[in-house]
Amino acid sequence: MSGMQEQFEIKFRLPDGTDIGPKQYPAASTVATLKETIIAQWPKDKEKGPRTVNDLKLINAGKILENNRTLSECKSPICDFSGMTTMHVVVRAPTQDKQSDKRAAKKTKDFRCGCAIM
Repeated sequence: MSGMQEQFEIKFRLPDGTDIGPKQYPAASTVATLKETIIAQWPKDKEKGPRTVNDLKLINAGKILENNRTLSECKSPICDFSGMTTMHVVVRAPTQDKQSDKRAAKKTKDFRCGCAIM
């Protein structure tokens, strides 16, 4: 063994078509670590940037990558990370807070029909 850890060269394609990277990442890096890097390097001039790791999804070779998996675990025959790999970034739409969800549910209940069938 050479003692050197395997490195993958990855760039991230944002929803508007711009890229972050490319940059070298160790095979032991988790998907969550990659997402943290994306959040830190997210262009400041873009609106609606992600705030947390859970706001992002990474897609590689048509698969959504799970936060707890390492890059070496994500390798497949379709995507072996040889050369530079482009991962697509999807930003989840911000969700409403629980209070507004409760208000919306309450409003729908207020408009129920009061008919009785006999």
